[in-house]
Amino acid sequence: MTEEIVKSALSKVLYPGFTKDIVTFGFVNSIVIDNNDVSFNVEITSSAPEVAQQIKDDAAAELRAVGAANVTCNVKSPQMPRESSSRGKNIAPQVKNFLMVSSGKGGVGKSTTSVNIAIALAAQGKKVGLLDADIYGPNIPRMMGVADIKPEVNGNKVLPIKAYGIEMMSMGSLMEDGQSLIWRGAMIMKAIEQFLRDILWSELDVLVIDMPPGTGDAQLTLAQSVPVTVGLTVTTPQGVSLDDSRRSLDMFRKLHIPIAGIVENMSGFIAPDTGVEYDIFGKGTSQPMADEFDTKIIAEIPIEPSIRTGGDEGKPITFVNPSSESAKRYMAAAESIWASIEDINAKGGVDNQAVQPTTPPGVSACSTPKQQPAPQKSDESCGTGCGCH
Repeated sequence: MTEEIVKSALSKVLYPGFTKDIVTFGFVNSIVIDNNDVSFNVEITSSAPEVAQQIKDDAAAELRAVGAANVTCNVKSPQMPRESSSRGKNIAPQVKNFLMVSSGKGGVGKSTTSVNIAIALAAQGKKVGLLDADIYGPNIPRMMGVADIKPEVNGNKVLPIKAYGIEMMSMGSLMEDGQSLIWRGAMIMKAIEQFLRDILWSELDVLVIDMPPGTGDAQLTLAQSVPVTVGLTVTTPQGVSLDDSRRSLDMFRKLHIPIAGIVENMSGFIAPDTGVEYDIFGKGTSQPMADEFDTKIIAEIPIEPSIRTGGDEGKPITFVNPSSESAKRYMAAAESIWASIEDINAKGGVDNQAVQPTTPPGVSACSTPKQQPAPQKSDESCGTGCGCH
């Protein structure tokens, strides 16, 4: 019995819910061989006891098949996810936590970030959903490799599409390919509510929500519909992107959404032939903005050609190439986000009562005549009761 034989046998043990094995994921370590007795550690990312037990059973079976006598598999797993303690209006109560992924402008890699963060959270043992709320530019079905799949309908509800260990729903999965949506704000707001209420999401640990660019109806509707646990802003190093990203962070502050951090995309370039990283668009320029909003940069994602090809081909880099530099950074970002979620829940969670509309149903808040002069401070409400304070 040799270490090579042991690793070869364990490479047949798939991580539950995935098509990759525990050796490829890098979970196996501390292999000790004593004649035909084998012991080893498996450090998994799931806190579910059934996942640990399945790995133990499968590993023992594979090793005995190659001649091992006694097999000792020590599985190390994280603590079970903490229940959400958030309060306020929640039209999707089966979801424990909500992550709003936002950007001040388009074209900064927000959807790519949403996909890879969602997959990274799932790889760490969380039950994850991914909602593509970018109504006008629903690209996530292509990025997830399900562009040609239409969701099933169960009664008056729609079943989310499953891919890469997560549940996904997008307007792109409900409409014909290439069809344009020319919708006013009220229709966008209704669509966001239906995505939360009329999709049969499972009991999710977290729902990652890819928002449209900017700070408009969709963001306000989401904050009023569910208590958003944390917000994540995606930017690029250029000044024109940072200007708009400040508005995104300011929106989180006004909507009382805790900020999990900033992801700086296109932060350097990794040459595919040499692996050398070059600073071509700038790097780390988001730090002053992070300091301004009392948050941190949780990932600097470089320009890596495999990210682009993976998105186009429906093969997210965090899943298909977990050993790549970008995948490692997405995984670290997901760990940071989850730590923020755990900390927020430990401190009492979030409450969206302060952003609820105060106008009667059917009355437009922003067209209601003001009864008093508009407030002078920028962090106060506009005075119409629309909740934008």
